Amino acid sequence: NLCNEYSPGNVLVSTALVLCLDVGFSMSNSAPGQETPFQLAKKVIQKFVQRQVFAENKDELALVLFGSDNTKNNLAKDGQYQNISVHRQLMIPNFELLEEIQNDVHPGSQQADWLDALVVCMDLLQNETLGKRYERQNIVLLTDLNTPSSPDQLDVIIGNLKRSGVTLQFFLPFPVDGGGSKPPDGGKGLSAEQQQGLEMTKQVMMSLDEDDGLEEVYTFSDAIEKLSVFKRVEKRPMAWPCTLTIGSSLAIKIVGYKAVSRVLCPEWKSWSVVDAQTHQKDDIKRDVVYCLNDDEETEVQKDDTIQGYRYGSDIVPFSKVDQDQMKYKTDGKSFAVLGFTKQSMVIYRHQFVGTQVLKVFAPKDDEHAGVALSGLIRALDDLKMVAVVRYVYARNGNPQVGAAFPCIKEKSECLVYVQLPFMEDLRQYSFPSLENNKKYTPSEEQLSAVDSLIDSMMLVEEDEDGEKMDLFKVNHIPNPQYQRLFQCLHHRAVNPSAPLPPMDPWLTAALQRPLAVASRCQAPLETMKKKFPLKEVVKKKELKTTVWEQVGLRSSCLATGRSTF
Repeated sequence: NLCNEYSPGNVLVSTALVLCLDVGFSMSNSAPGQETPFQLAKKVIQKFVQRQVFAENKDELALVLFGSDNTKNNLAKDGQYQNISVHRQLMIPNFELLEEIQNDVHPGSQQADWLDALVVCMDLLQNETLGKRYERQNIVLLTDLNTPSSPDQLDVIIGNLKRSGVTLQFFLPFPVDGGGSKPPDGGKGLSAEQQQGLEMTKQVMMSLDEDDGLEEVYTFSDAIEKLSVFKRVEKRPMAWPCTLTIGSSLAIKIVGYKAVSRVLCPEWKSWSVVDAQTHQKDDIKRDVVYCLNDDEETEVQKDDTIQGYRYGSDIVPFSKVDQDQMKYKTDGKSFAVLGFTKQSMVIYRHQFVGTQVLKVFAPKDDEHAGVALSGLIRALDDLKMVAVVRYVYARNGNPQVGAAFPCIKEKSECLVYVQLPFMEDLRQYSFPSLENNKKYTPSEEQLSAVDSLIDSMMLVEEDEDGEKMDLFKVNHIPNPQYQRLFQCLHHRAVNPSAPLPPMDPWLTAALQRPLAVASRCQAPLETMKKKFPLKEVVKKKELKTTVWEQVGLRSSCLATGRSTF
């Protein structure tokens, strides 16, 4: 759907989507100090389109406006389907569409039946997708339902939706069940038109899907919250087929997939250099010239240069042949078990290194490999042990040593591989003990104050049913650097000369401690201040400097006969 399935995480299918936006005059009504339904609906569309643009997928999108001052659609004949305008035909979204939404989509002064707009969207999909193949076709209606609608053709519309396989979603300023939310228009409640439209909406959605139909009806505020996060471009998971070996006589076919992999923001060096005036890449040409470090700066051809390794004040020449000979030579991929050890020996997660976590399964179509790998996984789990593995990704790749942990879930089981550090990766530090220094020995009151502070800031607590609940789910927090980058890229694309906006409030709030924790820790923090008073210490060197400056000033004044007072 618009909030989930159409996120850039699902770019493996091609989808035809029609955004149908109500721009009628009722969408501009709101209580003082509140955003109008039109403003909220426009935000939903903007955030969704910008996600699609950065996703770089093949989904196509069209935009239809109803309640507009003009009429532009193929069904507008004999006074029917008026004030409905196809603003954009079905095509891959781009920055041009974002600019049009921001600058050209405004509230209208007319009204139009949302059912008529739905029929126009169905006709657009039928014509635009003819001869093409799409995995899914979807229509998204954003409206306040505050227009008179005729239910005469409702059953026909539902039948056509079912036959064509077109899915439908609604985005409204109020929840479909009406519970737990303030009514629109400053608390006046739903109008008669809205009540009728809501019943018709329920009828349509329940007819299309009796069980989960109403789950496809969202509020504007929920959609904005879900669409605020920029999603990275997802790619099809790449399988890593290999053979797990234990000694020379036991081999099990396996397939590895990246379960955790660090996502890096685009590097500045990979950005294109364009002309500052024309913004065209073709107007810029860059040449790299190699020169000798002499007075004439004699030019040298690149083929006449080699790499050199700086070793102290000397440079050790290292040719391409040397680099090839230095590489680690392997016969190919490797996932060889070197031995086994207790999980407690490698459980210190701060000693894990690398940029990924690999999940290792048996191939789906290999029953023998599945049985063998399952036996190994369950044995490791029963004995609380891990396999120490030599891992080589590809031929001539650098070897790693890692630990393969057993992971057994309700519907699957696998090995989880994590790279372990080599000797050079570990940092060893030695510090003097605090226990032998009475000056730094805390009192019982101080220890109790610290314990209270830690207890108050615990991020795991139990709910009413006794189940443990995580208050700060790090895996649900988006990377602020990544989010900020694409927020600024989008803003600059549609506002070439305006200053960059501040960071979105929702992202700033996401990086703060949970409100429950913040309120709990106030009293312990005050106790900490009292039990650990801080005193400003003036450095002796600064104190001496100050004294000598005063003496020098006094001497100067005595010499000149001037008073310092």
